[in-house]
Amino acid sequence: MRLNSKGQVTIPAELRQKCGLRPGDEVDVIEEDGVLRIVRRVGAGTRGQRLARRMRGTAAGGMSTDEIMELLRGE
Repeated sequence: MRLNSKGQVTIPAELRQKCGLRPGDEVDVIEEDGVLRIVRRVGAGTRGQRLARRMRGTAAGGMSTDEIMELLRGE
């Protein structure tokens, strides 16, 4: 790997896949005894959890989940 002018590196696809890293995942770079480690950010949650957190409370009209479900089911 080569460090680019912005200080970025590309993690090889096989390592991203092996570690379950996907675009948008949050990671930290930690220095330990002169060695850099890339680790998944603690508490970042899964991609689905981040999406749900971002979408929470965005339903039009401030409807509750039960109200939305009733509307969708035609109740």
